[in-house]
Amino acid sequence: MKKKKILILGASGFIGNALYRELRSYFDTYGTYFTNTSFRDNGQFFAYDLQQDDIFPILQSVQPDYIISAIRGDFKAQVQAHMHLLEYVAQHRTTLYFISSANVFDAYSKYPSYENDKTLSESIYGRLKIRIENMMMRLPKKKVGILRVPMVFGNASPRIREIKNLLETNEPIEVFPNLIINVTNDDRLMQQVHYLINQDKYGIFHLGSADLVHHEDFIKEIIKRLGNYHPVLKKVYTTNEDRYLAVLPKQNILPKNLQVSYQEIIEHHLTTD
Repeated sequence: MKKKKILILGASGFIGNALYRELRSYFDTYGTYFTNTSFRDNGQFFAYDLQQDDIFPILQSVQPDYIISAIRGDFKAQVQAHMHLLEYVAQHRTTLYFISSANVFDAYSKYPSYENDKTLSESIYGRLKIRIENMMMRLPKKKVGILRVPMVFGNASPRIREIKNLLETNEPIEVFPNLIINVTNDDRLMQQVHYLINQDKYGIFHLGSADLVHHEDFIKEIIKRLGNYHPVLKKVYTTNEDRYLAVLPKQNILPKNLQVSYQEIIEHHLTTD
């Protein structure tokens, strides 16, 4: 049976590269890189400058069954690149998965957000994700997967690296005592995306922990797990009441073995190494 072809845009970044490592043994997997030239000699990778290059030659070369967009960079260039991706997807037997964010709901504060809730964001980042999501929704439903992801942790994650650095230099770590979140990590997110591809799933998926936690409590638990530190915490209050930035599933619920709790993320995917 012919292997599915997958093209990961942004495969040299944290999430993109974790996806590449998860999928490469099972699918004919390709990726793009920009600043990280260590991928230059990897025949599965293409150099791609979001602001300068046309994506069509790469698409024509790979002819992917699935495109996973985990790309970062200039916001205007991201919108333009996704316009081209959607043009290609519309004309080929290809499904586009877009790594979106819980920030598409950051203007809401009183409740967690579900798949079919109306998106509304106060942040530039959240509005970018909404714009690309809305572009995707013009395509036939079976051609798109919108994967909304909360804060991503894990040993190699930028968030954990930043916390470790601040602990080592005894600088303040920002915590939000009134912010209620859910979280995920790279390991579980990769398994979930692998499952979606295997099952040819499409639609909107909320890929966060099944439970919620205050941001301050979660960061404190992470710090405890990382070692014997005496952290300096800078408490940031954006409101006098609890507010939510959490994406939970209501329709598209994944199998139990692919669900995760925030405590599991702390206990099984953070080490003191």
